[in-house]
Amino acid sequence: MIVVSNLSFSWPDGTSVFEDLSFSVPAGRTGLVAPNGAGKSTLLRLIAGALRPASGSVAVEGAPGYLPQTLPLADDVTVAEMLEVAPVIAALHAIESGDVSEDHFTTVGSDWDIEERARAVLDRLGLTDVALDRTTRTLSGGQVISLGLAAQLLKRPDVLLLDEPTNNLDLEARHRLYEVLQDYKGALLLVSHDRMLLDRMDRIAELGGGELRFYGGNFTEYETAVREAREVAEKNVRNAEQELRREKREAQQARERAQRRAGNAARNLKSAGLSRLHAGNHQRRAQESAGKSAEVHGQRLDAAKARLDQAEQALRDDQRISLSLPETSVPAGRMVLVGAGMRVRQGDRQIFAGDGADLTIRGPERIALTGRNGAGKSTLLRLISGDLALEAGSLTRGQGRVAYLSQRLDLLDLGRSTADNLRAFAPNLRDAQVMHVLARFLFRGSRAQLPVGALSGGERLRATLACLLYAEPAPQLLLLDEPTNNLDLVSVAQLEGALQSYEGAFVVVSHDERFLREIGVDRWLRLSEGRLLETAAPDA
Repeated sequence: MIVVSNLSFSWPDGTSVFEDLSFSVPAGRTGLVAPNGAGKSTLLRLIAGALRPASGSVAVEGAPGYLPQTLPLADDVTVAEMLEVAPVIAALHAIESGDVSEDHFTTVGSDWDIEERARAVLDRLGLTDVALDRTTRTLSGGQVISLGLAAQLLKRPDVLLLDEPTNNLDLEARHRLYEVLQDYKGALLLVSHDRMLLDRMDRIAELGGGELRFYGGNFTEYETAVREAREVAEKNVRNAEQELRREKREAQQARERAQRRAGNAARNLKSAGLSRLHAGNHQRRAQESAGKSAEVHGQRLDAAKARLDQAEQALRDDQRISLSLPETSVPAGRMVLVGAGMRVRQGDRQIFAGDGADLTIRGPERIALTGRNGAGKSTLLRLISGDLALEAGSLTRGQGRVAYLSQRLDLLDLGRSTADNLRAFAPNLRDAQVMHVLARFLFRGSRAQLPVGALSGGERLRATLACLLYAEPAPQLLLLDEPTNNLDLVSVAQLEGALQSYEGAFVVVSHDERFLREIGVDRWLRLSEGRLLETAAPDA
């Protein structure tokens, strides 16, 4: 297990990340979730020993394995070297050749079956065609991630730390990883935005507010618990607001009653002809009574304010994008795009096999384009958008603009603000309309005036979506290439909300099955071995 006690950590510039954080992670599968920037990767690095805490302690019981989000590699590293088994394999080969030096036996230790074990792990992760002497420069980004996981599994770790292990993996590779982690018997702590993977966890750990909160069950059960907690918090806020209004009203009424009594008493004393001493004593007792009443109501008012503050602090700030985009509407049956015999080459490679690819889009179809990494999905989107020219075949676009959101999010001017970028895309919007649109995309006040280059990944995606969807004329075909890459779970939910409101046609490339279901995909295409095939929706 993992035991963290009173952990504190700050960056060299003094920025505090954790203060006095304590928790323990038992055996089983634990998913760690939090918004980007909350410190998830930093926490894994501290547990792995890659960073040292300013104070506190981290104890890992058993042998650890750690897969960071980014794997720094040299081009000439072999697969065996990345798996950290090259010296053992070299010693085995030397022994097989007759060299019985004691150093070789020491190097091998008990790993006489290391090549068989390495091959078995690689095969389980879908790397069947990856030889141990192959160099990493010939591998895709997804293959490198799978190879990094294989290296950790070969160590047979008791504690396994994984940071975004499904990044850059296609659907097939993701499902292989799911199966491998399902069989892992140690303590697994992983950071991921992949909700299909998080649904295979035994518990969810939520990092926020200076603490780590654990929820039993998978991510879907965590979402239910969070939603129910939010409903309770919203009810508590409403009740606290009502109580505060009631206390204010009663305090005001008490003051008015006291003032009326004081006025009546003064008139009565004057008409009664009492001595100045008796009148003073009577007035002092009335003031003391009014003071005590005001103090009691003041205390009750302070308590009501405190309960409202506490209720509001418990209320999560889960903001959602909610839009109405009738200008993007496409009538059912209208021709949006027709491509026939489309062919294009990348280097010496022909992307589409045979007579080329055919694709017809009609009406507001919501299309998911899937396939293995390198199959040509991004190339097809670039052809549809006009960013890449056909070598053969034909491509006809219907009325309405085609908007293309690439993986690079390079559409906006990084030096200009989100507001200025939107003005450039939609010059007919008045300033008040610009600010209203940006507020609906959660850019409020000064956030709308920040340079796009200063925004987080999720904010930059929201800014790009605002400009794409409100550009003139409105897009009737939207092309999205891996839009959820590097987004935290809140940002993914915000993107889902925007796309649920979009009324035109779209084609989206994504390996996130949960995301594709949430945005209402109704047509599934798969690009495999150069052929574009209609497929059924994958099983939930």
